[in-house]
Amino acid sequence: MLNKIGRELHHFKNNRELFLLSLPGLLYKLIFAYIPMIGLIIAFKNYRYDLGIFGSKWVGLDNFRYLFTTDTAWRITRNTVLYNTAYIVVGTSAALLLAILMNEIKAKWSKFYQTALFLPHFLSWVLVGYVAYAFLNHSDGFINRTLESFGLNPVSWYQDAGPWPVILILVQLWKVVGFNTLIYFAGIIGINSEYYEAARIDGATKRQMAFKITIPLMAPIIIIMLILSIGNMFRGDFGLHYFIPNNSGFLYGSTDIIDTYVYRALREVGNVSMSAATGFYQSVVGLVLVLTANGIVRKVDPDNSLW
Repeated sequence: MLNKIGRELHHFKNNRELFLLSLPGLLYKLIFAYIPMIGLIIAFKNYRYDLGIFGSKWVGLDNFRYLFTTDTAWRITRNTVLYNTAYIVVGTSAALLLAILMNEIKAKWSKFYQTALFLPHFLSWVLVGYVAYAFLNHSDGFINRTLESFGLNPVSWYQDAGPWPVILILVQLWKVVGFNTLIYFAGIIGINSEYYEAARIDGATKRQMAFKITIPLMAPIIIIMLILSIGNMFRGDFGLHYFIPNNSGFLYGSTDIIDTYVYRALREVGNVSMSAATGFYQSVVGLVLVLTANGIVRKVDPDNSLW
């Protein structure tokens, strides 16, 4: 035991500069991620501001029944899972395609495309919601004016729930795809160019090199990104599903997810405990999904699992 402690101290002394560099990140995680976990107890209490966290009455699992006993529980759960599945599949495919294409263009143009793709990542969903409204507004929207110019009838986009799965997927793709593209592009740059040179000598086409070299060698990064995305399967993007549909009641059946439903319901009820219970439920399910996905990957290909 003493020898083990001595080895750890020796390791720390030899790498103390690296430990000091990691200290701000560790403090950030401690303050904003681990210390607030004490508040999870609110999910099991009837929280009252005057009594505080520890003085409020313990109610066990009563707060969790709120989410599962509502008439719309199945609908919002289905929407959350299906939308996130679509975002993962479409986003991963598009990001990989763009990263491969970006690797084929000249360096000076590559910087331009990287900036153009990454810029929407920094925009807030409130601003993106206004941009979407400028396109979808019934009377003055760009799309309806274009339809009218061709003699077609305008569409009441905020009253017709049918097109909204496609609209939300496209808006989410536009805003998020740039970040994932840069991650995959960085991975492609790290691939040894000798593989491509040998493939060219053998007469391989660009498509063959993409499917036989690029994607297989990118598998570890792709799998890690997928596992992390699966962890958020039950945690929908509140900004996307609240601000883009403009919180229109006509669209709830098509756009509502767990996060938006709970926000609207608790804004009226004002029950903090129910909100905490929902967040706790989503986090636990996310953890289970990550562990399950990683376990499947570990059995199929242990080298590409997270642990």
